[in-house]
Amino acid sequence: MIRIFDITLKDLVQLLRDRKTFLFLLIMPVIFTFLFGFAFGGFSPGGGDDRLPVGFLDQDRSRLSRQLRDLLEESDVIRIETNLLLTPSDLESLVVEEKLAAAVIVPSGYGQGLSHARPEKLVLIGDTVTTAGQSVESEALSAAFRLESAVRTALILERIDDQRAPFDYTLSQALEAWQDPPIGVKETTSSAIPQQNESLATLAHTSPGMILQFSIAGLLTSAQILVAERKSRSLQRLMTTATARVHIILGHYLAILVMIFCQFVLLILFGQVVLGLDYLRAPQGVLLLSLSAAMCIAALGLLIGVLARSEEQALIFSLIPMFVLSGIGGAWVPLEVTGPTFQAIGHLSPVAWALDGFEDILLRGLGWRGVLVPTAALLGYGALFFALAVWRFQKLQES
Repeated sequence: MIRIFDITLKDLVQLLRDRKTFLFLLIMPVIFTFLFGFAFGGFSPGGGDDRLPVGFLDQDRSRLSRQLRDLLEESDVIRIETNLLLTPSDLESLVVEEKLAAAVIVPSGYGQGLSHARPEKLVLIGDTVTTAGQSVESEALSAAFRLESAVRTALILERIDDQRAPFDYTLSQALEAWQDPPIGVKETTSSAIPQQNESLATLAHTSPGMILQFSIAGLLTSAQILVAERKSRSLQRLMTTATARVHIILGHYLAILVMIFCQFVLLILFGQVVLGLDYLRAPQGVLLLSLSAAMCIAALGLLIGVLARSEEQALIFSLIPMFVLSGIGGAWVPLEVTGPTFQAIGHLSPVAWALDGFEDILLRGLGWRGVLVPTAALLGYGALFFALAVWRFQKLQES
């Protein structure tokens, strides 16, 4: 056991002497966390109006057309943009340039036609094939239907008794009735799940994604140590001593594991203190997940070090897993926004399982039991990588 720790200590001292190690382990993950966070709105101030911007042109300028605009402005989906100087062609250009999600034009005679139960059709400028266009169309139709129904009700009651039910009064009462429908939907969230805004939800994916990506990138320096030992024939000289082969490979593996686990701890503390992510809400789960991910990635680093025969190969063998495993595993873009086929392919990468575990803690409010499946998957990948590394190491020594 002492020989294992001696090899581990030697590797760690050699790693810490290299400035590239510090760059890849700490500086680069922090920089890219900020870059991806800004790119996906993780550092947005929040509380802004995220409704779809919709242009509104009132060519009728009647009391009922203004009432329609008021109804649209109450929408939780669209945000009305009114500019009296804009023309229909201007609105069409803004929609084409995607500065507006769509535009609604109220034609002349709309109010008079509505009062005689023959309303003019509203003009909608937008692509109703897209989700945004469909949302705007649905909101416009809903507001128009509410107004038309209220006007029709007011007209009927006015004909019955214009003294007791004048049009203006009945219209306002009918529109107010729409504010309190007989059936409503109320959304509630379990108090066991911590409430987070959209910005923190973005960072809850970006932070662990960059931790995992650059923990793989950091394998470059550890792999180069094994390559340098073989090229200098120090490994061959070590084999002539009483040190067992299993002690040699375990010593190198333990050095990589300690390096990666320390990286996880430091970057998780950075996420907790600086980014405001609640990693420590389930410390046992985070510890279990971090340790299993570090064991998996360390085994991958050991395999890369055994396979690579030169520094150039170590560079290639380190960067390819970083980009491939991180890319398909969802470190850059969440797998939740992709289709089921790509999600299945993505979970061939251990990065996807690790991200599932971190998001279970940060976003879904689960404890350590919630990360047992991702932990098992990571340990399985780690056992596979370690077994391949041992097999390849034995082949090298026999040749």
